[in-house]
Parts: sequence; C-alpha cells; structure tokens
Amino acid sequence: MADKLKLLVAVLLVIAGVAGFYFFADAPTVVRVLSVLAGLVLAGVVAGMSAPGRQFFRFALDARDEAKKVVWPTRKETIQMTGVVMAFVVVMALFLWAVDGILMWLVKLAMGRGG
Repeated sequence: MADKLKLLVAVLLVIAGVAGFYFFADAPTVVRVLSVLAGLVLAGVVAGMSAPGRQFFRFALDARDEAKKVVWPTRKETIQMTGVVMAFVVVMALFLWAVDGILMWLVKLAMGRGG
C-alpha cells in the first residue's frame, strides 16, 4: 500500500509540475520549464523510493551496462553498409519502376487503348 501511495504522489508531482507551467504563464519560459523539470525530478525521487521504482532503476542500470557491451561497427563498416543499402534501394526502385511500366503496358493492351 505504501508503494502505491508513493507512486500516486509521484504522479501528482508530475501533474503539479505541468500545472505550474501553465500557472506561471506570465513568467519567463525558463521558470516555466524549470517547474516541469522540478516536478519530474521530484517525482523520480519519490518513485525511486518505492519497490517498483527501485526495480525500474535497477533494470535501467542493467540495460546501460548491456549497451556498453555491444560491439559497435567502425566508421568504415558503417559507411560501407550505408552504401550497400543505398545501392539496394536504387536497384529496387529501378526494378519496381520496370514492373510498373510492364504492368501499365499490359493493362493498356488488355483494355485496347494502345500497346
């Protein structure tokens, strides 16, 4: 029950931050944005104190650790693969253009409008 209450307070803090954005309509934009950010930060702190919040933050940290283990392609590999994809797109576009032309010719022929 306490976790649900903490999550409810977190949601209310987000709503309060957004409400502050509109409440301070005459204030500078920086103040308005800071009210939203303050609501989000406070909501994150409160949500982080609940069991689901701790579980989420643990999951996020594990996901970050896994992302660090990914072997990213080198610049050369990236450029080569981009070239291959672009070449394939051009070839596929030409193929579809040819198929479209042939089908259009066949339809005109079948309808007796030329050929």
